[in-house]
Amino acid sequence: MQGKPQKTKFRTLDVFLISLAHHIHDIYTAFLAPVQVLLIEKLSINYTLFGLLSVIQRLPTLFNPLMGILADKVRIRYLMIVSPTVTAVAMSLIGVAPSYSFLVILMLLSGIGSTMFHVPTPVMVKLVAGKRTGRGMSFYMVGGELARTLGPIVVLGAIDVWGFEGIFRLIPAGLLASIILFVRFRNVDLRKQVKKGSQSVSYLLTLKKYLPVLLIIGSITLTRGFMKSCLTYYLPGYMESIGESRWMAGISLSVIYLSGAAGTFLSGTISDFIGRRNTLLIVAIISPLLLAMFIYFRGVFTFPLLIAMGFFLLAPTPVFLAIIHELKTEHLPFVNGLYMTSNFILGAFSTLITGYGFDHFGNETTFKFAAVMALLAIPVTIYIKKKNPFSEN
Repeated sequence: MQGKPQKTKFRTLDVFLISLAHHIHDIYTAFLAPVQVLLIEKLSINYTLFGLLSVIQRLPTLFNPLMGILADKVRIRYLMIVSPTVTAVAMSLIGVAPSYSFLVILMLLSGIGSTMFHVPTPVMVKLVAGKRTGRGMSFYMVGGELARTLGPIVVLGAIDVWGFEGIFRLIPAGLLASIILFVRFRNVDLRKQVKKGSQSVSYLLTLKKYLPVLLIIGSITLTRGFMKSCLTYYLPGYMESIGESRWMAGISLSVIYLSGAAGTFLSGTISDFIGRRNTLLIVAIISPLLLAMFIYFRGVFTFPLLIAMGFFLLAPTPVFLAIIHELKTEHLPFVNGLYMTSNFILGAFSTLITGYGFDHFGNETTFKFAAVMALLAIPVTIYIKKKNPFSEN
């Protein structure tokens, strides 16, 4: 990016390149779920321990607020630039992990790389998206969701060609993403994008001011989190448990994320026109109904329902990001870090509870529980419409 940023113009090339880097980075983070059965068999672990790997992978997200503070004060763009390489190396070595403890270390490294990438990049998207924040976040999220679509296909294809231990050959694509970020964004100083207001506003006051927004978003995230865990992290295991092949299980995950990419692309843009709250309410109503249908209808209904569920499952994320990045604060990276940290805590909780449910109550019972919990997002979203906690914006 050269010259002074244009604050109102949607910079298509820059949005595309950030989204492409996001896409490449997140392909690697999508490797874990498709190899669920392979890792369980190789390391002799249960669903709960496998679910713990996801928690460990996202553990560095707890430091997102710190990363946000650093984004206000130091040049963290170089951490962002190197992060795809860090994640690529860690996730491409899971096939050679000799023990569960070694796998834990790899998950921590990939989580650190993910944290270094995901805190500053939405701020940069806001910078280059001009007034079309929702559209910019949709492009950004499409990169991630398409990655989770291709990730299972990439890793399963690599396993077919090179074997599980040979997937380290996929590392070079991560280097490519780092090169793209370095060439295009090495001169961008995100500190300049912090609003020049009263510097006396502390981080604690910022937290208190926007805590209601974070609590509302967190409530929706939690109530939908069990459904998301079932349909993403544990979907391959569920599909194999009902008699599907490993490839079919992996393809099902790709179908969810492919349709989810369409949902993330459209939801942010739609929310620019019909409103963030209206978009979230539509999603909250339809999602649990689709999950209930998926539980009771199989055969020819499976793939159409996967497509429909994926579309609505992932749609709230760009809307949430648009809400966060439209807040009037001089500490935007910090608030974004708080949002991502709350996502980690709630996502980790729902992932562990879902894994425990699979181990102790069975797949179908856990899916039913997730559908009931997802219904609770409806009154929370109605509360948003009535109380309007985002009225400042």
